[in-house]
Order: sequence, then structure tokens, then C-alpha cells
Amino acid sequence: MDRFPILFLLATLITLASGARHDILRLPSEASTFFKAPGGDQNDEGTRWAVLIAGSNGYWDYRHQSDVCHAYQLLRKGGLKEENIVVFMYDDIAFNEENPRPGVIINSPHGNDVYKGVPKDYIGEDVTVGNFFAAILGNKSALTGGSGKVVDSGPNDHIFIYYSDHGGPGVLGMPTNPYMYASDLIEVLKKKHASGSYKSLVFYLEACESGSIFEGLLPEGLNIYATTASNAEESSWGTYCPGEYPSPPSDMKPAWVTCTVLLGWKTVTYTICKKKKKK
Repeated sequence: MDRFPILFLLATLITLASGARHDILRLPSEASTFFKAPGGDQNDEGTRWAVLIAGSNGYWDYRHQSDVCHAYQLLRKGGLKEENIVVFMYDDIAFNEENPRPGVIINSPHGNDVYKGVPKDYIGEDVTVGNFFAAILGNKSALTGGSGKVVDSGPNDHIFIYYSDHGGPGVLGMPTNPYMYASDLIEVLKKKHASGSYKSLVFYLEACESGSIFEGLLPEGLNIYATTASNAEESSWGTYCPGEYPSPPSDMKPAWVTCTVLLGWKTVTYTICKKKKKK
């Protein structure tokens, strides 16, 4: 894999720390070289795709579906088309009886509603490992339920995959059985590469011990950049806590259910979207 995208993303994570509280990050112009060819027309650039998945259900795990909804809004704001974003979430949070703001999901203490407009491609019992893998591979015949939307990508296209939930050594949670195992996920990524249906792929994984999903398992040469919220042996932390600044909204009970917006997620998102500077 070309070294430049990796070096650029790592450098951006460090240098943009001061912008972590903002939804729009001002990236250097070099960001375009990762997903877009400078000066190229739309036909040369390929299509940008995204698969977003929350691996949990229940109000207890509010933050995971909140993360996915926020991810969707950022991608749309950055220029991705709804038809090219596949969303997996159980969809039992917005109108949950415990939600003090029916029909609204937030992703930061004073943030706006991120639920409005999010497509319900795969919800409820349709949020399965099988459907997730089928969507990545563009295999409509393997789907069971859902909207039927898949990543129908070609050799010049670019793919972003985002997962948010709990994890453990070599395993990721799902709201339905079975769970997602590292070995199976890696095989799907290898199969996607073998099909010649993408030019580059970024995988952003937010879960405890998420480093174990790729460490020593993801082969070289797949043109995949994977980044995780924790290494193979540590927890990832994603909550606003009472007494800290900023604190959760007072009407959110229990208070810890709202989650932080990670700098890394924003950085990768805006690298993909090539957010243009205002003149």
C-alpha cells in the first residue's frame, strides 16, 4: 500500500487535535490525494462509498447508534450521496420510552439532532453479520431483509467502513446472533480486494480491544488503511461523565449514555469527503 495515505492520516490526527470540538475540520490541500486525484474529473475519481454499522441495541448503548447517525451527517455534509451510504442500526433509540427527546438523537452534550434524515437501510433483526458482509461485497442475493442497498463499487471506487460497539479479543458485538469474528471479517475484506472492486478502503473501528481485529491478521497489499480506537488489550472510552466538562445534558438519564465524538473519526471522515476550504 502507498505509504503517503497512512503517513498523512497519522499526521492529521496529531496536528488537528485543536479542532476536536468542531464538526468541520480544515484539512490541508494534500488530503485530496488520498481519495481524489488533483484536477481530475468525476469520472476519473471513482465513486465514494460508506458502510456505517452500530453493533448494539437498547437505550443502554445509546452512543453506538448516535455515532453512526453522526457519521452519516458528516459524510453527507462532506458530499457523499445518500445512495452511496449503507446504514446498519437497530433503530430503537430515537423513540425509546427512556429518551427525553422523542425522535431526537444527539452526539455531544449541546449537539444538534443527528437522527433526522438517516436512511433505515438495515434495522432491527436485519442488522446481521451476514447482511453486513453482503453489503460490503455487493452481494444482493445474500441479503435477508433490509433495503437491498449494497456497495456496488468498481475498480476506481473508494470505500469507508465505520463500526461502533463493544468488542473483545478477536470479536465484535452485534445486536443479533452471531457476533462478528475477526477471521471472518478479514476473509470478507480479502474477497472484496480479490474482486477488484475498489481502489482504496479505509476501516475505522471503535470498540474495546479493537486492535485485535486487525493486528497480525490484515495482510499487506490490500490497499486498506485500518485504524482502531484501542489496541488489542485496552478499553476504548467514549462517554461524557457528570462533573466533567463538558457534562451531559441534565435531561439525559442515565447521564453517561451520550458519547464523545472522536477526533480520529472526524479526521478520517473529512479526508474521505475532501472538505473544500471556503474562499
